[in-house]
Amino acid sequence: LGSHGSEMSVSKLPPAVLSFKQFLQRQKVLSLYRNMLRTIRQVPDDADRKYLRDWAREEFKRNKDATNQDDIRMMITQAQNHLGELRKTLALAGC
Repeated sequence: LGSHGSEMSVSKLPPAVLSFKQFLQRQKVLSLYRNMLRTIRQVPDDADRKYLRDWAREEFKRNKDATNQDDIRMMITQAQNHLGELRKTLALAGC
């Protein structure tokens, strides 16, 4: 019972608190995600829109537990590039 009791107390610890820098980075990622989904809504073709929405959701979900700051910065840059390309494509298509 003694070791089992200590395991129980460990599981009740609060989750780690984000540093201010991590908090700002998280806000940046969430904002980027919302902007990506808003832009995808402008895609005229239903199938393309669904594909892009599913892709974006899966990419963000797959990387949600990333902790390496350099990796996160790289992923943010890649997502911003994808968003920029999508916006250019929509502008050229007159959407």
